[in-house]
Amino acid sequence: MSKTPSAGSAGDPQVVFHETDDHLKEVPLSSKTLHDGKFLTLQQDIVRLPDGKETFREYVQHPGAVMMIPLFDDGTVLIERQFRYAVRDVMIEFPAGKLDPNEGGQRCGERELREETGYHAARWDFLTRIHPVISYSTEFIDLYLARDLTAGEPELDDGEFIETAIVPAGQVIDWVRQGRITDVKTIIGAFWLEKVLSGTWQPGEQPVPL
Repeated sequence: MSKTPSAGSAGDPQVVFHETDDHLKEVPLSSKTLHDGKFLTLQQDIVRLPDGKETFREYVQHPGAVMMIPLFDDGTVLIERQFRYAVRDVMIEFPAGKLDPNEGGQRCGERELREETGYHAARWDFLTRIHPVISYSTEFIDLYLARDLTAGEPELDDGEFIETAIVPAGQVIDWVRQGRITDVKTIIGAFWLEKVLSGTWQPGEQPVPL
């Protein structure tokens, strides 16, 4: 049995998928924690493959995060620069932060935007959810457009050092093209921003995931 999803546009070839995903799914049989850290947990599971064989999967458990695109009325956006130890480099990013326990996406965005930049946003629109590292992490990042911004004083955590700047939205796209921005969530956010500003996509069209 197969199913044929709608083609993307006129002239596209028909794409045929199976009716169910059972022929691709892996079934967890057992799980153990290899490392339980302050920020991340490393798991190792034994799984049964679709052909009946068994193997192991190692992956990082992550509580999820939110990224905000702070957009001003004049078409400029707020960006950050901070040192990311894992890649040993200062990265250009949109503001983002990890979800606290039992914290919703917008509330997390409001808190992180205030803490990292000092700004408050009166208008929030959910854009999409992304999974930045599907090969080894459960992490998801919910992207929000934050508007009607009011400046304030940042409330950075101890040991947190962030530089902020306001730049034209087109500058962010140029930095993506030039390879100056390599952070995947910011790249995706920049493309979403470009679509929203052009009127091609409308924010708030997708429901906020539960």
